Amino acid sequence: MRLGFLGTGTISEAVVRALAPEGHEIAVSERNAGRAARLAGDFTNVTVASNQPVVDASEVVFLGLMAEIAAEVLGTLRFRADQRVVSFMAGMPLEEVAALVAPARAEAVMLPYPGIAQGGSPILALGKVAVIEALFAPANTVYSLRDRAELEAYLCAQAVLSPAVQMVSGAAEWLGGGEAFLRHLVGSSLMSGACQPMLDALNTKGGYNQRLRQHMESAGMRAVLSEGLDRLADKG
Repeated sequence: MRLGFLGTGTISEAVVRALAPEGHEIAVSERNAGRAARLAGDFTNVTVASNQPVVDASEVVFLGLMAEIAAEVLGTLRFRADQRVVSFMAGMPLEEVAALVAPARAEAVMLPYPGIAQGGSPILALGKVAVIEALFAPANTVYSLRDRAELEAYLCAQAVLSPAVQMVSGAAEWLGGGEAFLRHLVGSSLMSGACQPMLDALNTKGGYNQRLRQHMESAGMRAVLSEGLDRLADKG
């Protein structure tokens, strides 16, 4: 498939690295010249061009732009009716994207994470997700959302990643090492099954896990988490 990327930031680079080994013809914009050149150097099927040639060369165009400048950038470009567009811009509703890329079809908003480059990563998607599933599943898992409100809620909840990573980092710092072990422990445990059965299994009376969790809960961990998520939701 012929794929184009407008905007070559961290996420776009990760997505290109996921797709390039599949043999797609990929054109990336030169907005981040160093990153674009690195991708072209790593993959013979990745080329660098200015925005309009990227659009012209592509069947599917991915928008890795900042929402604040999207109208300015897209307003200067000509799209075709036979093209599909996938946006990485959580801050711009799909109907606004559609107006900017007409007559191309704005298919979906897609929110990937850097881990997509290696596979096994979650992808949040809103809209017509068939093109996303065709390109990225089953190597990654696509979570198709119902509407904009559910997308906003997921965006808030996914922010738990940063404090979770901070907790692992803090435990490793206290330990004086062992970060690799702790990352392995937490990552593999979370992937093994649902949270509540795992919490039940870790609730041995007087055990280390129970005692630390109870200490953190008594210090207000649950309340602080709920308050933080509520604040994120209120501010959008």
